[in-house]
Amino acid sequence: MHTKNKLKIFNDPIYGFITIPNSFIFDLIEHKYFQRLRRITQMGLSYLVYPGAHHTRFHHALGSMHLMQNVVRILRFKGVTISEDEENALLIAILLHDIGHGPFSHSMEHSIVKSVSHEDISLLFMYKLNTEFNSNLTLAIQLFKGEYHRKFMCQLISSQLDMDRADYLKRDSFYTGVSEGNINSAHLLTMLNVVNEELVVEEKGIYSVERFLTARRLMYWQVYLHKTSLVAEQLMIRALKRAKELTLKGKSLEASKALLYFLKNEITKDEFNDEALETFANLDDIDIISAMKYWQSHNDFVLSNLCKMIINRDLLKIEIKNNQIKKEKLNAHISNLIDKYNITKDEAAYFVFKGDVSNQAYQLKNQKINILFKTGKVTDIVKASDHLNLKVLSKPVTKYYICYPKDKL
Repeated sequence: MHTKNKLKIFNDPIYGFITIPNSFIFDLIEHKYFQRLRRITQMGLSYLVYPGAHHTRFHHALGSMHLMQNVVRILRFKGVTISEDEENALLIAILLHDIGHGPFSHSMEHSIVKSVSHEDISLLFMYKLNTEFNSNLTLAIQLFKGEYHRKFMCQLISSQLDMDRADYLKRDSFYTGVSEGNINSAHLLTMLNVVNEELVVEEKGIYSVERFLTARRLMYWQVYLHKTSLVAEQLMIRALKRAKELTLKGKSLEASKALLYFLKNEITKDEFNDEALETFANLDDIDIISAMKYWQSHNDFVLSNLCKMIINRDLLKIEIKNNQIKKEKLNAHISNLIDKYNITKDEAAYFVFKGDVSNQAYQLKNQKINILFKTGKVTDIVKASDHLNLKVLSKPVTKYYICYPKDKL
């Protein structure tokens, strides 16, 4: 009988070799729910700005698990007791933390499902896997939900200094070529410790934390909230909304079975049953791109133009301002579009719209990053640091944008 070798090694461009620690985690990685992440891009439509940004959620999940393996080893070396079951749960929770992401990052959450976040769907997948794997994910689910009594373990999964952020900043920096995000994650992890069951950073790691927070701010403005990525994502959200609107009105659209399911049904958090979950598991970036290629030639003016813009990277013009966009400016562009193409105000609103984006690298009120001094004193990073910029980084910065057609549709 052929027995599959489950002690695999992945060759990662960021960390080198990543080892799978045990056969159970190998089985989770092999599962179709997790393999789907190979077909979900990590950075949505950012490749329209940074051509190298085609890496996937699969890459990121493995990288996060690798960092978790390292931090468990470091904390044990420093005398922190972590049982084998706890270690396994930490690895599983971080491996599966993004398993519920829909196609193209957050586009689906704001268009064809209602009030269902990727965290909600991740949890549903974990519950399903827990049933399938004889309740072996129970502790991992507790950690993911932040309900485990050892707080530092929950912080390693989700906090302002978790393994998710430690991986995606470095990984996204690598694939975009934006060097400002290239943090020294290995040094940062080496500085971690635990005091009273809470995660802390040793005093000599202050500068690494400063670099981490600064890198996060720069990556958000330069990459995640780049104006071209922003307008592309807004166009995709609007294309999916329009497709759903037309489908619910009885119009025929070509799309995969999985995508049509979400276009034809009003799916909310309460209605996300087993059928919806299994259908979602078959939905990925390929469904959306192939559908939009069909929709380019649809007879609906709005849908066809939105899809052409994304497919051909002929996007709307976007202006970003420090002050709110005046309503008069918005209405002027809408009126111009109505007159030019003889369309309704609702149709014009798909191509002319405003919004805002906010960037806060560090949240003072939410799970602080604490520094452990040699004296045993524990202090928040903003008070512990002599870097004046950290106080600035803790304040949210909001910018306002308006999008409208350049010349013609």
